[in-house]
Amino acid sequence: MQVEPQAPELTTQDFVAMMHASRMCVLIHDAATKNILWANPAACEMLEWSVTELRPLKANDMSSSAQQYDRVLGRAWLQEAAERGFNRVEWHYRSRSGRVIPTDAVAVRVELSQGPALMVQFRDIEREQAVERQLRLTTSWVDALAHYTSTAAFMLDAAGVVRFATDTATALIGAEAAEPLGKVTDYGRLRLDGRVRTWEEVHRRATPATTVQLEIPGGANGEPVWLEGSLENLGTGDASLMILHDVSERIQGQVRRERELHQENYLARYTAMGDMAMAIAHELGQPLAAAGNFLAGARADAQATAPRVVYGIDNAVRQVERAATIVGSVRAFVGHLEQVEQVADLNDIVGECLYFVRLRAEPAGVEVLADLGETPVEVRCERVLTGQVVLNLCFNAIDEMAAGDPSRRHLRITTSATGDAGVVTVDDEGRGLGHDPFARTFTSKEHGSGIGLALSYRIITRQHGTMWAEPSPAGGSRFGFSLPFAAG
Repeated sequence: MQVEPQAPELTTQDFVAMMHASRMCVLIHDAATKNILWANPAACEMLEWSVTELRPLKANDMSSSAQQYDRVLGRAWLQEAAERGFNRVEWHYRSRSGRVIPTDAVAVRVELSQGPALMVQFRDIEREQAVERQLRLTTSWVDALAHYTSTAAFMLDAAGVVRFATDTATALIGAEAAEPLGKVTDYGRLRLDGRVRTWEEVHRRATPATTVQLEIPGGANGEPVWLEGSLENLGTGDASLMILHDVSERIQGQVRRERELHQENYLARYTAMGDMAMAIAHELGQPLAAAGNFLAGARADAQATAPRVVYGIDNAVRQVERAATIVGSVRAFVGHLEQVEQVADLNDIVGECLYFVRLRAEPAGVEVLADLGETPVEVRCERVLTGQVVLNLCFNAIDEMAAGDPSRRHLRITTSATGDAGVVTVDDEGRGLGHDPFARTFTSKEHGSGIGLALSYRIITRQHGTMWAEPSPAGGSRFGFSLPFAAG
């Protein structure tokens, strides 16, 4: 049987050698008198005294002069260690050169051959305290940034998940501060160069930084919230910083200005169309009248000899008369020179529009029903522009129903007096309202030159009226507007 060799026992000299090699400072105090009995080299080096010089020193000779390090307090914490066997304290020693050294000091009662003693082990924590102060300062800065700045700041990982957000950022994206945050694209759409982009596309552009926009839908007034700023790659490979500012007012102002410019351009186009209609009506009147006269003479000559020619001439005369009627209607409709303060009857305006509405409705198989008030509905308005609004609503309704069920093609135009305003409504049997009809400046139809709902809305509201859209009882859409009554 093989016997394992026993490890040699450590001698007293071995323990002394280890104590001398330790970088932990050690002082040995007599448990009763608190006098210094011994110090290891690390303690002598820190305090700048030899063991012989340390032995006669008292607490006030080698401790900070601050009140909390008074000799009485020093003896008290050593005494507590002697009684309990252990005590720990932050103690500020003072070296021979006067340097005050903050330390973490641990006093342990030990039983020596000559009697009980206290072994005090301590280490310099000045650098640790400096780091701790810097961390506290940094933490206070981060706390101020997170809770009090108006800047929206996000820390994101490589996948675009928000790992940290300031209070302002959390509020803007509509997230709860106490809940885990998801991907930044869960809250809105990222944009680069005016185009919607994925997180991966934006992240690749951050080399090391790029400008970026975040569009967050559903703001307080229904308008999207627009944030603009920069995305910066922090160089760690998996962390990015996004600093954004709320620019919603600026973006929405740009959108409003563009919309107004489009509407003004379209109004100019409408005015030019009116001028062209007047010019065409004026120029066509005389040739149509002459053509009618020539046909009448030809009919008289051919009546006895060529019945089929007479039949053709009669049909040509009817078409010329129809064309003359159309030209006359155009001139009557466009040829007014109204003022804003003109008083007009909504029944008359709708009546003047019915010819054109039925002309547009007949090829589409749409039946036009007019339910006009029994008494005049007199309002203050621009007669031609208001009539153009009626035409626009009716033409849109006809185009909507033309693509649907042939059995559901009924257009109803109604005038009425409600409260202190005159009202016009246009009901169709189309597909209904799929979106806000006034959010688009121009029609989405491939063909057509109507002035558009946005311009119609502007015409009505400029005359102190209101315009709306709602589901129709017939299952389609109802568009309507009201204008204030003329003063009696």
